[in-house]
Amino acid sequence: MHDQKLEVLGKHAIYEKTTFRGRRHGRKLSPQLDKLFKENLHTFLVEEGLESDEIDLNTFFSVKPTKFWLEIGFGGGEHLAWQAKLNPQIGILGFEPYINGVASLVRHLVSEKLSNVRIFPEDIRPFLNKLPNGCISRIFILFPDPWPKSKHRKRRIIQYETLSEFHRILKPEGKLRIATDHVDYLTWILIHFNNFNGFQWLAKSPKNWRYRVSNWPQTRYEQKAIRQGREPAFLEYRRRDTPTLIL
Repeated sequence: MHDQKLEVLGKHAIYEKTTFRGRRHGRKLSPQLDKLFKENLHTFLVEEGLESDEIDLNTFFSVKPTKFWLEIGFGGGEHLAWQAKLNPQIGILGFEPYINGVASLVRHLVSEKLSNVRIFPEDIRPFLNKLPNGCISRIFILFPDPWPKSKHRKRRIIQYETLSEFHRILKPEGKLRIATDHVDYLTWILIHFNNFNGFQWLAKSPKNWRYRVSNWPQTRYEQKAIRQGREPAFLEYRRRDTPTLIL
């Protein structure tokens, strides 16, 4: 995979400096998808400005977006592409280290002729501190890797350190959506958000977290979870002004 990744990303060595523990690729891409991927990735790939201490998001888009949204671990890209098509005025940043998922998103973007998406084919954590304060209006984290083994829980994306960064980069009243079909991870998420106390959980009744809202499309991963008998949870939080970590 290392060679494949270098071939696809070319000169963008900053992506090679990161350390990611997880799958980089799955099955070999079909010749048709591989060709489409290699010919079109450059249109969406963030190429410049990543080495600076603070990233200027406006430089990634030829037309300045009205707002910026962020999807962390976009999987096959169905949700991200759906949101981009519905909200062409929004600039959407997508982070995903799984190359097959990146290729899938590129296919969606090309098919729908979308230009308001920029792709970072990497784990977001090394880049979080480069994002300016209050630059993001919405964050989506849909079905992140649950890392179920106890010794691997530190690899989960939801940690107090990442919650602090999410709080910093979100605008006032900004929203964060997260979904999981893993019961232990759901408990972990609820405890961490509750203890961090920087976000208000918007659920008013069980139906608010057992069912997706209308502007939250279903993904292939959710379909797979339901087929296998797992019940997804859909959580939505709103940023509070001042977090108070309660341990």
